[in-house]
Amino acid sequence: MRVALVNPFWMYDGSIYFGCRNPHLPLELGYSKALLEARGHDVMMLDGQLQALDNQALAEAVANYRPEMTVVTTAPTYLFWRCAPPELRVPAEFLKALAGRGGRTVAVGPHGSATPAPTVRKLGVDAVVRGECEEIVVQLAEARDWSRVPATAVPDGDDVRINGGVHASGFVDHPPLHWPDAWIANHPHHHHRFEEVQRGLGAEVEASRGCPYNCTFCAKIDFRDKYRRRNLDAVLAEIDGLIAQGVGYVYFVDEIFLPQKPLLEALVGRDVQFGVQTRIDLWKPDLLELLGAAGCVSIEAGVESLTVEGREALAKRCRLDTDELADLLIVARRHVPFVQANLIGMEEDEAEMVAAWRDRLLAAGVWANEPVPLYPYPSSPSYRAKWGEPDDLAWERAHDHYLEAFDRFSDIQEQRPLPLPALERSCCAGR
Repeated sequence: MRVALVNPFWMYDGSIYFGCRNPHLPLELGYSKALLEARGHDVMMLDGQLQALDNQALAEAVANYRPEMTVVTTAPTYLFWRCAPPELRVPAEFLKALAGRGGRTVAVGPHGSATPAPTVRKLGVDAVVRGECEEIVVQLAEARDWSRVPATAVPDGDDVRINGGVHASGFVDHPPLHWPDAWIANHPHHHHRFEEVQRGLGAEVEASRGCPYNCTFCAKIDFRDKYRRRNLDAVLAEIDGLIAQGVGYVYFVDEIFLPQKPLLEALVGRDVQFGVQTRIDLWKPDLLELLGAAGCVSIEAGVESLTVEGREALAKRCRLDTDELADLLIVARRHVPFVQANLIGMEEDEAEMVAAWRDRLLAAGVWANEPVPLYPYPSSPSYRAKWGEPDDLAWERAHDHYLEAFDRFSDIQEQRPLPLPALERSCCAGR
């Protein structure tokens, strides 16, 4: 089968989206391409950002390819599935421009995973994949009848048929990914890196997926949930390939980069630097030293709350006290040039205490952000504790709550984000 895989051209005007807006490698499409080609399918993969193609140009390229199936993602790469733009206007705009010229259409991403029926209706696709998508995309490519493909939702008259629960990819045996030279050449961005001197091109890789914790704010119930570690040889082969393409920095998109001594020791001798997101309470001083020696230049560490009560409210299961967390962050900074402690706006954390803690860390060279508001994503425990299982209006409900609850947003968000119906009006209305 001829299959087109598309990461659309993202726009964020009026969005609450607070993830990075630079181009990143679409890992979910990369894995899908590798698995499809291993089964003998003919695949064209497009990325609006890395190829500088808007959604009309992407649609024309797909139409010229004449695929039998077109897959579009509803979030800009696996890295941002947990904090995707709530609105579907970008994939909807691409599909509208495609206008039925791409064969059967499939949407993958966090929206269809949590709320399949409204995603089918808003996008007008022939199927959405629920959960991690790579193996299910292959099954769709090889099935004539999509009415019973697992982990999907498909139109069924005026209704939407839901075929089972969400899919968790095997992941551990995924092969090394190979990206086009032109894509890597158009990827100078070093994700979450803020030093002035940056050497080489950037890329994203994945050494593990999921997280053994269930913090209330983390939107991973429907995807990237259970912790799995990828075959180390495949990870290193992928990194070596990137280095050969001129990459000098990789960002591990792992939900939680746990201490993995064999990986760190293998990176020590390689000419590449890297960044991670992790929990500082899971590291020991000797492993932080090894992390720095391996080439880590950026740590984003989730602390979230400065009180035991606040961390318990978030279900962090943290065994260290606040001073011990600060001490470890400062140790990490001795070995890694940029260390960030993430804070969330919590009622338990008094403003004066937060200010004093931030001052201490900033004086030691550790960046601690001002506490940011939480968006109750439908795939998060906080959403389900408040409203139950997501229904067809889950995204609208979460969005309204967020806009009503906060009058100040993070410094990388639009300061006047729009309601969800307004964001989707131009592409999704009437579907």
